[in-house]
Amino acid sequence: MKNPNASPTGEGAGLLGEVEGTLQGHRDGHGFLIPDDGTTDVYLSSQETHAVMHGDRLRVRIVRLDKRGRPEGKVLEILERKKRPLIGRLLLESGIWLVAPEDRRMGQDILVPKNGIANATAGQVVAVELTEPPSLYSQPVGRVVEVLGEIDDPGMEIEIAVRKYDVPHRFSPDTLAQSAKLPEKLRAADLKHRVDLRDVALVTIDGEDARDFDDAVYCEPFKQGRGKKAFEGWRLLVAIADVSHYVKPGEPLDTDAYERATSVYFPRRVIPMLPEKLSNGLCSLNPYEDRLSMVCDMLVSTDGTVSAYQFYPAVISSHARFTYTEVAAILANTHGPEAAKRRALVPHLLHLHEVYRALLAERGRRGAIDFETTETQIVCDDNGRIEKIIPRTRNDAHRLIEEAMLAANTCSADFIQSSKHHSLYRVHEGPTPEKRTTLQNYLRSLGIGMGISDDPTPREFQQIAQATKDRPDAQQIHTMLLRSMQQAIYTGTNSGHFGLAYPAYTHFTSPIRRYPDLLVHRVIKCLLTGKRYTLDASKMNVPQAPKRPGRAAPPNPAEARNEAERWEVVGAHCSANERRADEASRDVEAWLKCRYMRDRLGEEFAGTVSAVTSFGLFVQLDALYVEGLVHITELGGEYYRFDDVRQELRGERTGIRYATGARVQVQVSRVDLDGRRIDFRLVRDTDEARAPGRGGATKTSGKPSGRAPAKKRAPKTAVETLDEVRQTDRDVKQSRKAVVASLHPVKAAQQAAKRAASKAAKKAPAKAAPRKRR
Repeated sequence: MKNPNASPTGEGAGLLGEVEGTLQGHRDGHGFLIPDDGTTDVYLSSQETHAVMHGDRLRVRIVRLDKRGRPEGKVLEILERKKRPLIGRLLLESGIWLVAPEDRRMGQDILVPKNGIANATAGQVVAVELTEPPSLYSQPVGRVVEVLGEIDDPGMEIEIAVRKYDVPHRFSPDTLAQSAKLPEKLRAADLKHRVDLRDVALVTIDGEDARDFDDAVYCEPFKQGRGKKAFEGWRLLVAIADVSHYVKPGEPLDTDAYERATSVYFPRRVIPMLPEKLSNGLCSLNPYEDRLSMVCDMLVSTDGTVSAYQFYPAVISSHARFTYTEVAAILANTHGPEAAKRRALVPHLLHLHEVYRALLAERGRRGAIDFETTETQIVCDDNGRIEKIIPRTRNDAHRLIEEAMLAANTCSADFIQSSKHHSLYRVHEGPTPEKRTTLQNYLRSLGIGMGISDDPTPREFQQIAQATKDRPDAQQIHTMLLRSMQQAIYTGTNSGHFGLAYPAYTHFTSPIRRYPDLLVHRVIKCLLTGKRYTLDASKMNVPQAPKRPGRAAPPNPAEARNEAERWEVVGAHCSANERRADEASRDVEAWLKCRYMRDRLGEEFAGTVSAVTSFGLFVQLDALYVEGLVHITELGGEYYRFDDVRQELRGERTGIRYATGARVQVQVSRVDLDGRRIDFRLVRDTDEARAPGRGGATKTSGKPSGRAPAKKRAPKTAVETLDEVRQTDRDVKQSRKAVVASLHPVKAAQQAAKRAASKAAKKAPAKAAPRKRR
């Protein structure tokens, strides 16, 4: 018999059931309980969240279900308060000191007694520690424990972000002491049992602003054997800094590195995973300096397949530090000035380019997804403010290094998997059934002759991307393809990498800045010596990673009883910290962009609609590469309906449509620095700024088509169309008045006399005013 109180979705507790989880607050006052068991989130009204704060662990009871079966709860018990200082601005309002939290999800301001402000002044950014939690009838109370400075101080946005997102930014005293004891140069004992590759012309290729160099590459033609067993291709060496030689399990360096799990990159500043002595010194493959490394030595055939590989520890000396721009210039002109400066190394770069083309061809045959997206780089001035935002152009040098790293990563995955050893895999799964259905409906609505199957492959995605790349709405289609796929994670269970079309994939190539890579190095080293690597039990002393939408709950560290479960805990920890680093970086970039646009209020820019939601359009400016929102109320006096399948807004009366890729002209109307939000006002969509077909803002009558209609004349803009509609309305009103006058002439004459008398009364004071002045 069916339980009437069960959840209609089949997930989570039913009506009157109890759930434990973590509160995720909302800036509007309400919140959501994220259940520990990974089931459906529970909505909590603003009344229920008044006595709790974002990050608290709660027990709630499901008190009702809405029409769609979504649960709403009532707080029964506060299981744990989140214990960490909060960041905000100290304000003095009507003689009362309070701190407005930087994280709007906190929901309420914190009162500070006069003796608790330390030496802070009004307007400064401070860290406040709660002394009294909120209750149903009172606000939280706290005291200032750290004064960060003025909001406009250079680098303040980074100081706020690292505390707002709990990014560890200070190494422990034990870690600094251990780092100080490390030698400045390699010792004879360090070279034991290593292959000496110092005479091999390995080089590093990185960006102009790179400071740590964790990979070096070398390539040469290779032939072996005769007849059917003959091999022809290249020998490709990828040498990676041997961080595991210095960072041992259980030591302070390892403890701090695991807590951070990754380096965090901000404009003009990096929060490194390892102290500078390692990240920029002993472990950085600086030119002409002996360095320890782990080498992946591969044989790549002419068709781009890796026919054989081996791993071994080595000592190397980088023969040069190249930049991507420099290598691209040399490959484009081997007789140019850049090539003349590096004459001895040019042949090796040409060999690297040859093996890259072979690997790229194999990538195409494999069906790996390769979307060309525009990445941007923020250029700051000496005060840490944005000077300009420029597109980051990918050239053959970028792709060359990428393909070499991909090859080494797949070899490490194959080596570990064939040895049947536990490790961390980089897993990227295909679309969930819900996202797959959404994408299938979307492609069908556009009339595209291609679709994805019920069990899609990467090749299907790549074929759609290639077939639609010349369409005016290509950007919109590719965006939907990307959104349909899941986020890549670290896990101890190999499920393959969907985007790259690899059956197994690990991260091996960046142990200076990623902890999973360091673990993979340790596993490979143990396998080379016939041993097995066992995770340190201290790795389980971490909080449970937060549950992500659409995914099962991450493993509970306290319940990890065997080796496989421990690797799952470590993978969840590294994945969560990777997302934390991304969120902190995006927060800083958003703050800088808001500050950048605050000086451009009222200016007009051309832009492209980058996303469409039920509440408006997100527009990216062409010249500045900054994104803002055009709220739906700024689109004119009309009701717009959001089409989730087509991802567009459509006016019910005029039929005007706005979809991703539409070209518009906007004005910067508002900048909210605290909320990290930029608002635009739609000015017009000019002829030069309007994309044809579905990508633009168009007026339609009847069923919209996936193709752009044939044009005999320039189409009207949205503003012109609206003006026409308004004029038509005025004409209809005038015609109606004429009809009434013809049917009721006496009544019409009386109404006209009243209107004339009213106009005369309004004008009378204006005429009398000059006589009074005389």
